[in-house]
Amino acid sequence: MLKPIGDRLVVTLEEAKEQTVGGFVLAGAGQAQTRTAQVLAVGEGSRTLNGDLIEPAVKVGDRVIVDQHVGIEVTDGDDKVLVIREADVIAVLV
Repeated sequence: MLKPIGDRLVVTLEEAKEQTVGGFVLAGAGQAQTRTAQVLAVGEGSRTLNGDLIEPAVKVGDRVIVDQHVGIEVTDGDDKVLVIREADVIAVLV
């Protein structure tokens, strides 16, 4: 497992599927500009100019929405994960 540093997160993207009335599954067709991801690991947070630690607003297990073209894709064993900054998270799904 990867351990992110600073304000970085390790996430795995959830595959979005669209289903029509006829039952056909359209993978990737008409995708929105955001993606849903599951948080796998969280860094310790970022530091202010004074050296104070700002803890991350997300935690392991959260489902988040991220922009389409953010982060670095990394292979961790057989899994493909994405390393992103906390600032790339648009919202936490509750």
